[in-house]
Amino acid sequence: MPTAIGELLDQLTVTGDLYEKLPNREVRCFACGHRCVIREGRRGICQVRFNEGGELRVPHGYVAALQSDPVEKKPFFHVLPSVNALTFGMLGCDFHCGYCQNWLTSQAMRDSNSDASVNLIRKMSPQEMVRLAHRTNAFVVASSYNEPLITSEWAVEIFKEAKAAGLTCAYVSNGNNTPEVMEYIRPYISAYKVDLKSMQDKNYRKLGGVLQNTLDGIKRAYEMGLWVEIVTLTIPGFNDSNEEMWDAARFIAGVSRDIPWHVTAFHKDYKMTDPDNTDAKTLLRAAEIGREAGLRFVYAGNLPGQVGEYENTYCPACNHPLVKRRGYVIQEYRVTGEGKCPKCGARVPGVWHKNPSQVVLNGQGIPLPVY
Repeated sequence: MPTAIGELLDQLTVTGDLYEKLPNREVRCFACGHRCVIREGRRGICQVRFNEGGELRVPHGYVAALQSDPVEKKPFFHVLPSVNALTFGMLGCDFHCGYCQNWLTSQAMRDSNSDASVNLIRKMSPQEMVRLAHRTNAFVVASSYNEPLITSEWAVEIFKEAKAAGLTCAYVSNGNNTPEVMEYIRPYISAYKVDLKSMQDKNYRKLGGVLQNTLDGIKRAYEMGLWVEIVTLTIPGFNDSNEEMWDAARFIAGVSRDIPWHVTAFHKDYKMTDPDNTDAKTLLRAAEIGREAGLRFVYAGNLPGQVGEYENTYCPACNHPLVKRRGYVIQEYRVTGEGKCPKCGARVPGVWHKNPSQVVLNGQGIPLPVY
């Protein structure tokens, strides 16, 4: 790791909340499922939480990625459709996925060219974040780009300000959480998106994780009352077999049939350039498996206009079309202000607009990136 970025990031830290002190000035971190025991002068797996004099120092006071874009891009399809989400990220991750599309921020602390990420760092205050949200007409503030769990202390500072300003807060996470971190962030967030990357533990080990930790993390978020949506990036030859798709769909349905499952298309990126890009046929096969497994809301993403009905939301009771989409653009919106189907009156699970007339149709009003 280049000295420049290491020294800079070490200055942008505070003493963390999510840890316990151990004998011999060691600490145990609770931010993610790795539960790293960190000796004095050493770093956790994420590389950004470190032990200084027997105290855990954690990232604070900056962003390395910041953009206001449609909430559907997160993707959240059942959280205030059409609104903008001011999305921020820092540096570091507890996984090392070879296909990461946000590798410049998430893998900066592992890659030899991480000095390039010095130029991304921008000092920021929670109050500035809220002002940016208002300026870009964002109604959601989301932590993403790197793994938000490992920067939860900073996220909570931002979310306290955002929630006080009437904004909805969300995590876009790999799900490798702990009871401690979820109790810590629960008062401030409403929605939690999880990447369910595979149903094979050997695949998770390749990515730096443990399958069971993510499965437990999904259950934990749902049982805490958060609105949960799950994404599986469908990679040819890695996790796209019928058997694995069935395993994923059955697991999700076993937690709740109301959890939306997004099966999304892979494209060559970062260090994973051997598999073919995912085609529409593969996504449709995965989506149909989800539907057959009993999931009420299944979506196929990253191929706008190629996956038919799997971009849209339908009433779980009468199948009346409720939200019509093309990519991130909302074309029609019919959910009532009470979160119900206008035809049969059935409740539609999600976080919906109390005033449907405020829904932005056809992508009008989406601001330019702020950073």
